[in-house]
Amino acid sequence: MSLARNTIVQSTLTLGSRILGFARDLALSARFGQGPMMDAWATAIMLPNLFRRLFAEGAFAQAFVPIYGGVRAAEGEEAAAVTASEALSFMFAVVTAFCIAMQVAMPWIIPLLMSAWKDDSGVMQVAITATQLAMPYLACMTIASLLSGVLNTAGKFALTAGVGAFLNVCTLIPLLAPEFLPMSQPDTLKAVTAAVTVSGLVQAGLLWWGVRRLGVRLRIHWPRVTASVKTTLKLAIPGAMAGGALQLNSVVSQVLTGSDAGARSVLYNADRLYQLPLGLVGVAIGLALVPRLTKAFVSGDHEGGQRTLDDGITLAMAFTLPAAIALFVMPFVVIDATMTRGAFTTADAARTADALRQFAWGVPAFVLAKVLTPPFFARMDTRRPMIFAITSVVITVVLGAGLFFWFSRIGVDGVLGLAIATSVSAWVNVALLGGTLIREKAWHASPRFVSRIARVLAASAAMAGVLFAASVFYEDLSRWLLAKEIAVLAVCGVGGLVYAACLIAFRAVTPAELKAVLRREPGAPAVSGGLD
Repeated sequence: MSLARNTIVQSTLTLGSRILGFARDLALSARFGQGPMMDAWATAIMLPNLFRRLFAEGAFAQAFVPIYGGVRAAEGEEAAAVTASEALSFMFAVVTAFCIAMQVAMPWIIPLLMSAWKDDSGVMQVAITATQLAMPYLACMTIASLLSGVLNTAGKFALTAGVGAFLNVCTLIPLLAPEFLPMSQPDTLKAVTAAVTVSGLVQAGLLWWGVRRLGVRLRIHWPRVTASVKTTLKLAIPGAMAGGALQLNSVVSQVLTGSDAGARSVLYNADRLYQLPLGLVGVAIGLALVPRLTKAFVSGDHEGGQRTLDDGITLAMAFTLPAAIALFVMPFVVIDATMTRGAFTTADAARTADALRQFAWGVPAFVLAKVLTPPFFARMDTRRPMIFAITSVVITVVLGAGLFFWFSRIGVDGVLGLAIATSVSAWVNVALLGGTLIREKAWHASPRFVSRIARVLAASAAMAGVLFAASVFYEDLSRWLLAKEIAVLAVCGVGGLVYAACLIAFRAVTPAELKAVLRREPGAPAVSGGLD
């Protein structure tokens, strides 16, 4: 299946999950506002969410696919299943032990992460219990990550992208329950975090079923450090660290905000919005790139690898730039129209919008990193992406901490400093990844690529003008259209139409090019089994 078609399959299914996730976040904000329970939720979900993004959304799968695919091609399906079973058993045992240790240590960890509320014993106890309830999700996602790699190697992307929706479905149920059964905020929080673990069991079970439908028989047995396990860990651990630089940066930011009541809620809400294009485009293209780049590298097809990466970057920017521009130009419009209700006030929306604007200009870099990392994984090089990722983390820690405390001292919201540092570090990571590929002649900016990117930028600039004008007249539009929700939908719709029209007018995308990228490649695996 072509890169574009794989991306469309993944992005379409992921879009449904993200819409459900956005509905869940609206319910959370309406229920908790930006008070202690929302800070407790953001803390409880922080570690499970970190590992979910590291493993279930691609980084581990990107590192595992070349290993599993190589054994599958050289030694056959049975040997590949043994390799996957050994890796699964070892990692599942390690992560399960880690989860138990974290649950035991939680009474000491939470006061450090939520120092702003450490004198409130009620909030502390609820936060500790909520985090303990959510931690088993990590073990479920360890299984899910490896199963996703097996499915992706076989060209099956739909189930991997689709199961994520169950996290949002399961967590929405207890948030809607107070509408019918009275529940206090603490009880609602505990129910929601317990639902996180339930969703993990559902996701792992569905992926296990999908792998068995392919005829792959995996087994979980007593863990052993075999040769295949050593090889898997050698590549998977650095690969996960490289792919998860953004998430590690988020953790650092949340630790720094532990002393500022409500700051963690601001970061959580801003993070959910700017992660949307990353989840829809960056991860989908990253997963689809790995098998194609691996094939090109093994066969020595440098031209094919260049073309694949050109298409990946162009597609990523065509889908990402409009979202980044919208979040930068009119963040308050987006947040106020969608989130200001219940316990979430206009002041909360304004504070979140300021942070979101600083994250927005880093969004293209977040997505580009997802596209530029697979060429390294395809060549079994996970060491340098790991080094680049660690470099970006160091920048976030040093610059973020400095700006956070400096801004706070001069009366500016310290959260803005963390957002600025995160975006700066993302662009540094892209510069290191892209610069290395160019220097080693693994990729270069061809004239055709430069021309298409320039036309995408021109179309984006035209859309930005429309959105800016609409944001100036936001209040008037809300009155004319009777509701702010209708106003923001209308503005986004008009902006999208302008962008699409400009893409065609500037010939950034032509019907012939669309037909070419959507055409199935010769020798591509047929869609079967109902998984795609």
